[in-house]
Amino acid sequence: MALPDQTLAFAAKGYAWLPDLRRRWHGRPIETRVGGQRAVAISGPDAVRFFYDGDLERHDALPPNVVATLFGKGVHTLDGEAHQARKALFVALLMNADGIENLAKLTGEVFDEAAARWRGSGEISIFDESARVLAEAVTRWTGVPQEEGDRNALARDLIAMVDGFASAGPRFARARSARRRQERRFSQIIEAVRREEPTPEPLSVVAHHLEDGYLLDARTAAVELINIIRPTTAVAWFVAFATHALDRWPGTRARLRAGDDDYTKAFVHEVRRFYPFAPFLGARATRDLRYQRAEIPKGALVLLDVYGQHHDPRVWPEPYEFRPERFLGRPVGEFELIPQGGGDPRTGHRCPGEKITIALLGTLVQRLAKLDYYLPPQKMEIDLSRVPARPASGPRLVIN
Repeated sequence: MALPDQTLAFAAKGYAWLPDLRRRWHGRPIETRVGGQRAVAISGPDAVRFFYDGDLERHDALPPNVVATLFGKGVHTLDGEAHQARKALFVALLMNADGIENLAKLTGEVFDEAAARWRGSGEISIFDESARVLAEAVTRWTGVPQEEGDRNALARDLIAMVDGFASAGPRFARARSARRRQERRFSQIIEAVRREEPTPEPLSVVAHHLEDGYLLDARTAAVELINIIRPTTAVAWFVAFATHALDRWPGTRARLRAGDDDYTKAFVHEVRRFYPFAPFLGARATRDLRYQRAEIPKGALVLLDVYGQHHDPRVWPEPYEFRPERFLGRPVGEFELIPQGGGDPRTGHRCPGEKITIALLGTLVQRLAKLDYYLPPQKMEIDLSRVPARPASGPRLVIN
């Protein structure tokens, strides 16, 4: 029997909503309604395979508020051949090993410059400061021109887009205003770049990208450029979580400080598994489907429980322990660790920028571990009812 509409329950419980329901349903698919629409919630590696097998589409499953704040009307609202054509642009830019290495190196340099300013300056919010570092690094890397006064404003707007996607009220209003403001600005940048000869810089590649022989309209190109810069800046959430982890499990610091790259990558994966970022992913059935014993009629929502899967003891032994060692010598499967989607990023909806996230977070956590700092008294709790979640205080650091 289907549960009554769960919209208010999700608003109240956030990340804990689906895991709590799955425990009550003993891990079975949950049949319910969300936002007045029929929905089935699933979890586990087999569920991820089902979610990405081609019988589900995403372009009309995204709530309008999410499109208006987080994604814009770009690649995330496409499916099928149109999605593949647009996705090729991102694969070429974001999965190039040299490009990833250059961005990681540049991010480290910008972080080092910022850390020199932090020393002796009193308390800093590592979330806010790392967002500025990441926004500056990725705009330099893409070739986006930045005036000195634009840098903080851009970082604030990019963070607002992410912070308001699952909310109502002031956070949503800030996110929508930020997206509109930056889409206008980036549209003007795109139009200016199109008057110049193409170059290999990502800004120029996006501006001159052709589909069916035509340039994207300037607003769509602006959305796709933001879809490179925004998620890169959102790595600040993982930096805040990594700071939280270093405080709670200080024994992890030594190997990070020593520059152990294998351990660093394992630490990064564990941060992405352990801490809350995406609560779930949504898609819509293109035909009548069946998953396990659940009937999924055409047009119904299918919700993939990301946070619940990352804390499922059937997938991750002792899931509520923070143990980077679980990833040493263990391949990261396409269907087990899914903070940025599942499957093959080249052909499906998994984020092609995931390797950038891993590289940047690895670069920053090694530097963070080497910093001489302390945490003043503050609230380090993470409220799971708030989406997206992060430590209440930032966290705040004092750099010696």
